[in-house]
Amino acid sequence: MNRQGPATAVTAPVSASASAAPPARRRAARLRILWLLLLVALVLALVVLSLRLGSRDVSWSDVFAVLTGPPEGFDQASIARRIPRTVLALLAGAALAVSGAVMQGVTRNPLADPGILGVNMGASLAVVIGIAFFGLSTADGYIWFALVGASVVAVLVYSIGSLGRGGATPLKLALAGAATAAALSSLVSAIVLPRANIAGGVQAWQLGGVGGGTYPNIRTVLPFLVVGFVICLLTARGLNSLALGDELAAGLGERVAVTRAVAALGAVLLCAAVTAIAGPIGFVGLVVPHACRLLTGVDHRWLLPFSALGGAALLTLADVVGRVVTPPAEIEVSIITALIGAPLFIAIVRRRKVTAL
Repeated sequence: MNRQGPATAVTAPVSASASAAPPARRRAARLRILWLLLLVALVLALVVLSLRLGSRDVSWSDVFAVLTGPPEGFDQASIARRIPRTVLALLAGAALAVSGAVMQGVTRNPLADPGILGVNMGASLAVVIGIAFFGLSTADGYIWFALVGASVVAVLVYSIGSLGRGGATPLKLALAGAATAAALSSLVSAIVLPRANIAGGVQAWQLGGVGGGTYPNIRTVLPFLVVGFVICLLTARGLNSLALGDELAAGLGERVAVTRAVAALGAVLLCAAVTAIAGPIGFVGLVVPHACRLLTGVDHRWLLPFSALGGAALLTLADVVGRVVTPPAEIEVSIITALIGAPLFIAIVRRRKVTAL
């Protein structure tokens, strides 16, 4: 009897803990689904606001008339012209946020972002070279140059950040990206300034905005965005393994180099496609994944869909704000995202929950 007492005392808490684990996981999953539905509702509400608000406000009845049939009259024609820029804001925001989340997972760097790592600027420089020396003028040509430029800079920054002891640490990657972005920005200026015939258009494009969104441009980059999204989502489980460290991930059967390369390819595709059509837009890929981790945790299978919705919401909101604050003039979304993203990022970093990935 005495021997059985301690055994019972030991096994009882284990059994209680095991039986309590599944309900806890189910509650966490239900909470995530609830947040996901709320994000979907927020995105839909922002889409309607984006169609209604601008330099010329229109009525709600006109908005719903355009959504359900062909436009009639000047007001409804204005709404129809806002549809492609709204679609571009949704796609660009989702792509940049997912790209940032994947880059943070690949590098295990909480400061990773297409802008901070210089990938945006690499794509920008390549597009500017194409415009200045090869006469590019359409998104069909921009996308290929942007893809090459973004890929080369991504490899370059990772190689520089990997030099020395400790390999590619977050600090070295951030410093390498910042230095590379500064150097590439100078090269862009050196190419553009002597060429007055392209200076105005290039400088407007470099501000980063969705006002030039058209259906042909969206159709041009849509295949690249779709492929990039699919690649990133398929590597979500592998990114979870990379978060444990390369040695442990390899011990679990993960092909670390292949997973890192494939995930990086998906992130570069997304970043290059957005930069080609909308110009460089910062802070979306940095802030949104951090904010979404507060809702979902670090599981990339949840984080990437949340980041896509959060990025779409942020960039659509930035576009709406940019249109209504100084009518009839507009403020480009990259300026609004910086104003929104900088204080939000500072607030997120102050929280202990995001001190490490």
